Amino acid sequence: MKLIPIIFFACAGCSFAASAQKDFQKKYQSQLILAEPGAVIELPEGTFTLTNTLSLEGKKKITIRGKGMDKTILSFKGQTDGAEGIRISDGSDILLEGFTVQDAKGDAIKAMHVTGIRFHEVKAEWTGVPGPANGGYGLYPVQCQGVVIDKCSSIGASDAGIYVGQSQDIVVKHSTAFHNVAGIEIENSLRAEVFENEAYENAGGVLVFDLPDLVLKKGGQVKVHHNKIHDNNYVNFAPKGNIVASVPSGTGLLILASKEVEIYENDILNNQSVSTGIISYFTTGKTIKDQAYDPFPSAISIHDNRYERKPGLPVGGDPLGLMVGKKFGGNTPHILYDGIKNPSLLDASGNWIAGQCIAIVNNKNQSIVNLDAANNFKNMALVEEGFNCNK
Repeated sequence: MKLIPIIFFACAGCSFAASAQKDFQKKYQSQLILAEPGAVIELPEGTFTLTNTLSLEGKKKITIRGKGMDKTILSFKGQTDGAEGIRISDGSDILLEGFTVQDAKGDAIKAMHVTGIRFHEVKAEWTGVPGPANGGYGLYPVQCQGVVIDKCSSIGASDAGIYVGQSQDIVVKHSTAFHNVAGIEIENSLRAEVFENEAYENAGGVLVFDLPDLVLKKGGQVKVHHNKIHDNNYVNFAPKGNIVASVPSGTGLLILASKEVEIYENDILNNQSVSTGIISYFTTGKTIKDQAYDPFPSAISIHDNRYERKPGLPVGGDPLGLMVGKKFGGNTPHILYDGIKNPSLLDASGNWIAGQCIAIVNNKNQSIVNLDAANNFKNMALVEEGFNCNK
């Protein structure tokens, strides 16, 4: 008989907690729907479980502010409705600050068609052992203009932790990304600056990609500088078929088919397969159907970076890594270039025309391999000449 009240009170407590969580979600979704320009939506301290996406649509000058990255936690573990934790669309001047989104079914925070979106001290996280069932993107502004990601963190994304795609005028600074497939990714975007971040223990630390079949066809004017990009030797757990599934574990920084990219004064350390890679889309082996897409990298400058790596074979089972490891053993060169150039950017002698050169100069411990990918990697070799555009 004495057990009955204990069971009753335990169940009543569970019912009350579930009701409180539903009330929390209803309250804040209503605030987002009714918010007027200039509204500040204050999230309380604590951990709150939500089952539906929180959505903010068509709003201007809205702030969503928690009590701190590790004090206000919105958990979507067990999410039943919606593809994101938080979704923001068709707005302007939006500030997200001081909270964490955990275990979203899909992307943690997605912003689309927003002019002026700022993430400040926001964390996106999937708890537990990272795996392909995790959401693809942590912080995910796409087709936005005026993006700032400052003092943020992302953990466990099965694609990219901090990702900015098809956007313009971007700053990513003072942020950390670890245990993602890709730590930080800039994709098909214009005028991006990525600096003073730390990307570590991802499969790939920092990616600068241009891909086909997207609305914004050509990115460029991307600067990556003063970052710590180190120990990115985590297993690649991306779902099969995803483009980042082809990023070798052990990649520090990878440039894929991008133009007008400057990489300088970074510490690129202990990335055991590819410290820095420069490749065309052809090297991925994927078919190109987009006739407007330019698959070649050009106008790349990599200078004044510090490279270090312990002797040893590339990590993981990536075919390219295995091939390079077989060729160079434990002394894999730091910078891998596939050697595929756009013929339309070369003069009659086969040299780059003005402004299109791939320059690699003044890096500490610099070593470069031309993979000779156009000839099925037959003449893969160390090279030092031909990467100084001033000569």
